[in-house]
Amino acid sequence: MTHVVHPYAHRLGVIRDWKSRWFAKTPAQFRQNVMVDSAIRRFLKKRLRGHYVTSVEIERSEKHIRVLIKTSRPGLVIGRGGEGSMKLTKEIEEVVRKVPSAGKLSVRLDIEEVRSPESQAPVVAYMVAEGLEKRQPFRRVLKQTVEKVMANRDVGGVRIAIAGRLGGAEMSRQEEIKRGRVPLQTLRADIDFAREVAYLPYGVIGVKVWIYRGEIFEKDDKKK
Repeated sequence: MTHVVHPYAHRLGVIRDWKSRWFAKTPAQFRQNVMVDSAIRRFLKKRLRGHYVTSVEIERSEKHIRVLIKTSRPGLVIGRGGEGSMKLTKEIEEVVRKVPSAGKLSVRLDIEEVRSPESQAPVVAYMVAEGLEKRQPFRRVLKQTVEKVMANRDVGGVRIAIAGRLGGAEMSRQEEIKRGRVPLQTLRADIDFAREVAYLPYGVIGVKVWIYRGEIFEKDDKKK
């Protein structure tokens, strides 16, 4: 009770699937795979900041790694004639080689387009962070972002929380805005959650976004 759980992890195996899908035969192999996955995710988080990436999924076989990037702006990632994706693939392979005892693994990069970006929490979190980094008033940024999100048909509710030295104040504080309903306790509720950081001259401001996109009834769908 009263413990705050991650909305995505809370629903794993119920309405969510794992973002890293592979099988390890030994504990050593499991440890190595986790290190490789972590290195890839850290690299892509820095490299693709501002590219409106919603999620990074990793699948693997013995000698291959498949990285699936879901983004609302695939053109930014792919580049002209696929130059951007080829360059990114080589960079990911270099990152994998730097992991101890990882060996040579070929990387296959797939880029998938996501429609209605306003219903994706990572995109909304970056929109808020971008507005704060442009030195816009934080209350205006929150209100405008919430109105954009709630204009989407798929969204039933949104909650945005920011914390830090808001407005350049000496003491940090937290502000929050909410529209609609966000049922965090309901396991069948499709809730997207994301964290982002806005880098400002006087410190960083943390951004959290919860978006409620209706309920998922998998058993009913299977019966039909």
